[in-house]
Amino acid sequence: MSRDLHKLRNIGIIAHIDAGKTTLTERMLFYCGFSHRVGEVDKGTTHTDFDPEEQQRGITIHSACVTFGFKKVIINLIDTPGHVDFTAEVERSLRVLDGGVVVFSAREGVEAQSETVWRQADKYHVPRIAFINKMDREGADFHGTLKEIEGRLNCKPVPVNLPVGSGPPHLPDAFRGVIDLVDMRMLTFPGETEGTEIAVEPVPDQCREESHVWRVRMLDQLSLFDDELTELMLAEEPIPGELIHRAFRRATLAGEIVPVFCGSALDGIGVQPLMDGVAAYLPSPLDIPPVEGINPKKDNVKTVRKPDPAEPFCGLVFKIQADRHGDLHYVRVYSGQLKANSRVYNPGKDKKENVPQLWRIQCDRREQVKSVDAGDIIGIIGLRHSVTGDTLCHAQHPVLLESITFPETVISMAIEPESSTERKKLADVLDIMKRQDPTFRAKENEETGQTLISGMGELHLEVIKHQLLREYKLNVRVHKPRVSYRETVQKAVEVTGQCHRTMAGQTLWAELTIRMEPFEGVARPVTVMADCGDTLQPDFLVAAMQVLTEQGEGGGALGFPLMHVRITVLAAKVHETESNELAFRMAAADAFNKALDAAGIVLLEPVMHLEVTLPEENLGDFVSDLQQRRAVIKRTHNRGRNTVIDAQVPLANLFGYSHAMRGLSQGRATCTMEPSTYGPAPPEVLERFM
Repeated sequence: MSRDLHKLRNIGIIAHIDAGKTTLTERMLFYCGFSHRVGEVDKGTTHTDFDPEEQQRGITIHSACVTFGFKKVIINLIDTPGHVDFTAEVERSLRVLDGGVVVFSAREGVEAQSETVWRQADKYHVPRIAFINKMDREGADFHGTLKEIEGRLNCKPVPVNLPVGSGPPHLPDAFRGVIDLVDMRMLTFPGETEGTEIAVEPVPDQCREESHVWRVRMLDQLSLFDDELTELMLAEEPIPGELIHRAFRRATLAGEIVPVFCGSALDGIGVQPLMDGVAAYLPSPLDIPPVEGINPKKDNVKTVRKPDPAEPFCGLVFKIQADRHGDLHYVRVYSGQLKANSRVYNPGKDKKENVPQLWRIQCDRREQVKSVDAGDIIGIIGLRHSVTGDTLCHAQHPVLLESITFPETVISMAIEPESSTERKKLADVLDIMKRQDPTFRAKENEETGQTLISGMGELHLEVIKHQLLREYKLNVRVHKPRVSYRETVQKAVEVTGQCHRTMAGQTLWAELTIRMEPFEGVARPVTVMADCGDTLQPDFLVAAMQVLTEQGEGGGALGFPLMHVRITVLAAKVHETESNELAFRMAAADAFNKALDAAGIVLLEPVMHLEVTLPEENLGDFVSDLQQRRAVIKRTHNRGRNTVIDAQVPLANLFGYSHAMRGLSQGRATCTMEPSTYGPAPPEVLERFM
């Protein structure tokens, strides 16, 4: 499995739902010879959407990995979901990928989830190229989409090719090919060859002037990154294509520009130039900075690992796929070499793991290999303790990489097993699903016997429900989804908790003063800190802070998790003989309960960012409907022939919105929603829980 790292590309296909990611992936697999037919999403015959749920719904739910060769490069490609409910799949893929292809629909432009995946790629500093797809659709607008990419995503898109025409074949100026601005030629893709052959022609007369303007604009942008190119421009001499490609690569790797390609993945137009762009402009593992971590055995000293097979082994588990033969762990190898039948160390869990089998993942197929080198992606069967986000490394050279963080769940659903036998089966299945999906939560309520499962949205929970009933054939009752509320406090209070009691003949005495207050701007929902100087000895302080942390994580007055709360230990009184750790644990618990009562409850509800695309004539009906749902409409704007509403809406008022939306627009409107923030719930909702 040894590979030339200069010729390796680890890339992801990312986009808004229905922009054409999976169709584009299918075309790439077809043109490189990986497959002998082009799979279709609508027929459920694609290679990367191999799960029955994906085939039935016609959407990607699980990210799929596939490796193929194109010309002189090897591409490890991950096709990611576009639906916001499965955003964790995009998050963990981007964490380990070196480059990305972002797909936009020429008709819809930059949509809500396009912005989300773009921000995720920014977070991990992933260089990317853009593909404006669906140029064969009615209403396709290449230049409008280009403006939106620049305006809404705050980047510098530079076209590498231009479309010739736009729209379906029945229009007079239908989309029929692309103009390559680097070599100034027109490329067409004959339908009878399914686009496998490319016909090269001179630039048509009617496109020559516009093409020249865009080429000059392209060279102006690239001149900032290559002195030799600048000199040739000033001397008005011909500029070789290799020099333009070199400047494009340099600027793309620096994150300064985004090369833009266009085409129609469905018709096989413009896909091979995009694949050339992947090979020419996106980074190899050698082009990205060495991975950084800490050495947990040496006071967290910063450690760097280069993508070199001679370095000690280090890799990150970024996905787990449950399998009847054993869980398959997807691992990005950052340094060193990993061999089958070896042992590795998990520094986060302080455990050693056996690596009995290594597998090259090809969508739903696998090929067993004996070893894998730095820069590659591999599947491991046989790990027992490692989960998503864990580091694996050489035991003698430990390093702990930054883990992967995932958003909090916003919606819950109760399930009840029909019998005690089913209860045990359900517990086992939920454990498997939690290992696979880091955004899935499951917690049993011992009082009611119900299990509460939580996810990222209605579709996420629906897919989980179908898995439980169809795939695992569990006999369970499923209740309607409900909102995951949170609690915070109204005001800052200072209280003193006490422990004056006798237990088993021993007198316990302690007093602890704390401040509880609203607090924003920290990743942890509840922050516990000490500001009591030397009034409390360290072991008593640690015991008190541990209890305050546990109580904070356990929930507020209504039983919902607390968030945006800070608890500070201010002072303490200690008895010479009657104070101990137990006494201060009791005093801390008493102080917490008193503070919660005194500070007052604020119930927080999840608020979603909703984007609705609708015909302009239906705007009034939609605005009226959203206002009844307590929506705050941020703005309305035109996108092509349609109107787009951006709004903030409480999740509790969005159940069944898709059905209502179809009724208001006779099925012509579409919407996307994603978690935005938590806001105070109305008094009547709080009263219901009180």
